[in-house]
Amino acid sequence: MVSPEIAVRCRNLEKTYEGKVEAVRGIDLTIYKGQCYGLLGPNGAGKTTTIEILEGLLHATSGEVEVLGMNWREHADQLRQCLGVSLQETRLAEKLSVRETLGLFASFYTSPRPVNEVLEELALTEKADAWVGKLSGGQKQRLAIATALVGAPRMLFLDEPTTGLDPQSRRQVWDIVRRFQSSGGTVLLTTHYMDEAERLCDFISIVDHGKVIAAGTPEELIFSIGGQHRVEFALDDANGVSDDAWRTLPGVGAVHHEDGITALTVDEPHRTIPPLLALVDERGWHLSQLTTRQSSLEDVFVRLTGRHLREQ
Repeated sequence: MVSPEIAVRCRNLEKTYEGKVEAVRGIDLTIYKGQCYGLLGPNGAGKTTTIEILEGLLHATSGEVEVLGMNWREHADQLRQCLGVSLQETRLAEKLSVRETLGLFASFYTSPRPVNEVLEELALTEKADAWVGKLSGGQKQRLAIATALVGAPRMLFLDEPTTGLDPQSRRQVWDIVRRFQSSGGTVLLTTHYMDEAERLCDFISIVDHGKVIAAGTPEELIFSIGGQHRVEFALDDANGVSDDAWRTLPGVGAVHHEDGITALTVDEPHRTIPPLLALVDERGWHLSQLTTRQSSLEDVFVRLTGRHLREQ
């Protein structure tokens, strides 16, 4: 079996500011060509610092970084021709047209894509002659990604590409990412949106406090918390009930509590819910809430860190 080619490899990556603020604390990543790889974590977790080091925008304090078989010390010019970058916040000249903006970025590359082709791919043809300052938020974000794609990159870096966008604009960005990946491109995506990571990413590293605290496919990470589903309920009159009462129910992998809600992680809700209801009835408790849902990446993060992804 042929081993997949590695697009990005970093080992023991560290970044310390002013000798005391440790933004990145020993991160290891291996990203294979053709993957959409996600860095998942809350604001301040270190994911933006990590991606900016990989993009060549920041120097690491220590550690090894290799991108497409090259490093920034020896191959900076070559790497800039191979990478497309869309930053967390892109500021473009508001009084240039969309076409002029893409033409400017295309001029930075030795073999850029035709501007009209990129305009069509990003659904910006109708806005080609409009000023950037007149675009909607979703259109501006598509233009930012277009500036990353116009150089015909082999790898695309997207730092929180859909923050603040409406649902339709978010899905348009997702389609752009999928098309790039389907053409053989590699994507490194940072996000703190759960559905985005689950839909787009082949592999995920969850980052918190500058370290990778878990890694795997979305399915592997969800399975790691003990089940694919959650049964969540609240009791009005069962203060002090031991978790042992819930752990003995069929199929329960783990028990969690949050804001007065008890959550059971299970594989098959239909095996767990009837005995749960029977136990509640037998003890004379009053069930005030009962819901079931699939486990998510947010559940993984809360289980690992004790806080939600978007908490500051």
